[in-house]
Amino acid sequence: MKAPKRIDLNLQEVDALLERVAAGSLKEGDYEIIKAMAETIRVLSQAVDEKASSIRRLLRMLFGASTEKSKNVLKETDKDNKKDEKESWGAEASSDKSKDSSEKTDNENKPDKTTKRKGHGRNGADAYTGAEKISMTCSRLKSGDPCPLCPKGKVYEMKFPGVVVRVVGKAPVQATVYELQKLRCNLCGEVFTAELPEKAGTEKYDETAGSMIALLKYGSGLPFNRLEGLQDSLGIPLAASTQWDIVEQTADRIHPVYRELIRQAAQGEVIYNDDTTMKILALMKSDDNDESSRKGMFTTGILSTINGRKIALFLTGRKHAGENMADLLEQRQSGLSPPIQMCDALSRNVPKEFEIILANCLAHGRRKFVDVAWNFPEECRYVIETLGQVYKNDEIAKVQNMSPQQRLVFHQAESGPLMEELKIWLNEILNEKKVEPNSGLGQAISYMLNHWEPLTLFLRVPNAPLDNNICEQALKKAILHRKNALFYKTEHGAYIGDMFMSLIHTCNLADVNPFDYLTTLQKHSSEVFKNPQNWMPWNYKSMLPPVTP
Repeated sequence: MKAPKRIDLNLQEVDALLERVAAGSLKEGDYEIIKAMAETIRVLSQAVDEKASSIRRLLRMLFGASTEKSKNVLKETDKDNKKDEKESWGAEASSDKSKDSSEKTDNENKPDKTTKRKGHGRNGADAYTGAEKISMTCSRLKSGDPCPLCPKGKVYEMKFPGVVVRVVGKAPVQATVYELQKLRCNLCGEVFTAELPEKAGTEKYDETAGSMIALLKYGSGLPFNRLEGLQDSLGIPLAASTQWDIVEQTADRIHPVYRELIRQAAQGEVIYNDDTTMKILALMKSDDNDESSRKGMFTTGILSTINGRKIALFLTGRKHAGENMADLLEQRQSGLSPPIQMCDALSRNVPKEFEIILANCLAHGRRKFVDVAWNFPEECRYVIETLGQVYKNDEIAKVQNMSPQQRLVFHQAESGPLMEELKIWLNEILNEKKVEPNSGLGQAISYMLNHWEPLTLFLRVPNAPLDNNICEQALKKAILHRKNALFYKTEHGAYIGDMFMSLIHTCNLADVNPFDYLTTLQKHSSEVFKNPQNWMPWNYKSMLPPVTP
C-alpha cells in the first residue's frame, strides 16, 4: 500500500478541525487532512493485522502448531462472534443458562452413551512383533489324555493358545562379561583357559550394537553424549567417541545399499522434495576464511514413489533442494517419461537442467489463508472449506483404492467445479478491489492465483499428489537431529547421518524393522557389496536362508 501523505498538525489544529467537522463548516484543505487521516488509519490497521499474523507464525515456529484442521482454525475465528452473541442474550438467556447448568450438575456423573470410548493405550500381543516368543507346553497333560476332572472326557489342543506378555527394562546397549577359568600346570607352567561359547563372537561390539546406536542417534534423535550418560548410569559404559567409531564402522559395511537406494529413487514416478537448514561446523569454519563462498547449508529431503514403494533420501551440504534433485535425476534411465515433482513454490526447489512435471503443494497455499484467518474470517472460511472438500474427495479415492486414472476422472468430476468456483471468487476479490493486494489476504490470494497451474496439477495428470506433506514428515527426522544434536561436525559425519536416516526412514515407510535390517546387512556385508539391489528393505529377507523350526 502506498504510504499516506504526511501532514503535520499540532493539538490545537486537530481540535479546530474536529470543531469544523461537528459544525459542518469545513474549509479548503480539510479534505486532504481527513483523507490522510483515513489512509493512516487503514495503513496502521493493516500493519497491526500483519503483525498479529507474524506473531502467530512465530509462536507456531517456536512452540509448534497444535493443529491446522479446519474445525479448529475456523473455531478460533468464530470466538469473537460467539462472545458478542452471548452478551446479547439478555435475562431470558441467562435463566436458560442457569437451568442448563443445574441439569449439567445433576447429570455430570452419568456416562455419555453417545460418546465413543477412547482407547486405553495398551497393545495386544500381536503388536509385539520384535519380542522373543517362547512356546510353553502343559507339564502334566498332552493332547488326547483323559480329562482330570471328568472320567469320560479327553483334552485336545485348542487353535489359539493363551498369551501372556512380560516386559522388562534393559540398557539400550547390553554387555556380557565372560569369566574364563584358567588352569596352570604345576610342573611345566602351561596355562589352560576356558573357551568362549560360540555365541560370544569374535568382536567386542557386534552387529547389533552398531544397529542400536545408529537407530537411537539417527532414528530417534538421541545424541551420543546423552546415550553415554544413560549407559554410565546403568553400569555399561559407552563413550561418545566409541559410539562414533562403531557407527562409522557399521556404515563402512553397508554403504552400497545407500547408493543403490539413490539410484532406484531416481527412477521414481512421483518425487517429493524440500529443504531444511542444517549446520556443519567444518563448513562454518571455512566460511570465516572465504567471504565469497556460499553460506547456506541444508538438509534436502527427497521422497520417491515407484511401483507402490516409498524411498526416503536425506542429503546434507551446500546444495539446496533443486541442485540435489538435479544430481538425483542424472541417474535416471534414459527413455523414462519426466517424473512428477511435488514441492513448494520456491524456485530453488526445481532442477534447471532436467524436465519435470511440476506440482506445487496445495497445503502451502491453504496455510497462507490459515495464517490470516483471524483477520479475515469469512473469506478464509470459504477457501478453507472448499479445499477441505477437495481433500475429502482425495480421501474417498484412497479408501476406494482407485487407480491413478480413476482418481483423475473422479477429481475432475467432483473437485474440478469446486476449484473453478474458487478461482473465479479469488479473481473477483482482487479485480473488484474488495481487499488490499498487499494485505495478508491479498498476498494469500495472489499466491494461489500465481501458482494455480502447478497447484491444480491433480486435475490434469494421473497420480499427481495434492501436497508435499509426506516429504515434510520425512524431514522431521533431520529436524529432530538438529534439535537435539544442533549440528554435524564434518561433511563426512553428515554423510553418515544421511545414510542412516535414509535407510531407517525407508524401512519405516515399508513397515520393515530397521534394527533387524541394519543387523542383517552387516552380517552379510560381502554379499551386500556384490549385489546391493538384492538387499533393499523390501526384498532382503528373500536372500536369507529359510528358518528351520
